[in-house]
Order: sequence, then structure tokens, then C-alpha cells
Amino acid sequence: MLFHVRMDVSLPADLDPEVRAELVGREKARALELQRAGVWPQLWRIVGEYANFSIFDVESNDALHELLSSLPLFPYMRIHVTPLAQHPSKL
Repeated sequence: MLFHVRMDVSLPADLDPEVRAELVGREKARALELQRAGVWPQLWRIVGEYANFSIFDVESNDALHELLSSLPLFPYMRIHVTPLAQHPSKL
């Protein structure tokens, strides 16, 4: 199943810089792991925002929830999920 996901990140302004760097580093490592596994085939930055649009390819809603909640930045994200279906006019 394909899902279009918008993730907006909102880290606390008073977060210790070392904690922030460690958290962002773990997030990047997890994102790369999921991309290499083929379940996160598209990742796009949204210009001017701490946000992204992504396409995930997983077997179910539950699998997507498990994947998203495994992200280190999950507690600091607002997430909007749109399930996708094939369009009849697509080549």
C-alpha cells in the first residue's frame, strides 16, 4: 500500500543543542535505514519549513503507524497521512 505522508517537525525552542543534535542524527540514520529497505521510496523537503512530504510503501495502516512511531522525532511531529490508490488514467 502506498501512503502520502506530510510530517511537520516542531522541536522545543529550549531543547539542549547536544540533545537536539543527537536526536536529529538518530532520525537521519533511521530514515536512511528505511529508505534502503525500500519502504520509504520518496522523501521531499518542503522549502522554507521544517517539514517533508514522503511516500511510504508498506503492507498496512498498522505497519505505517509502527514505522512512523519508530522515528526518533515522532513525539515532535504533526503527521497527516493520505492513503493512495492507482489512478485509472495513469500510464
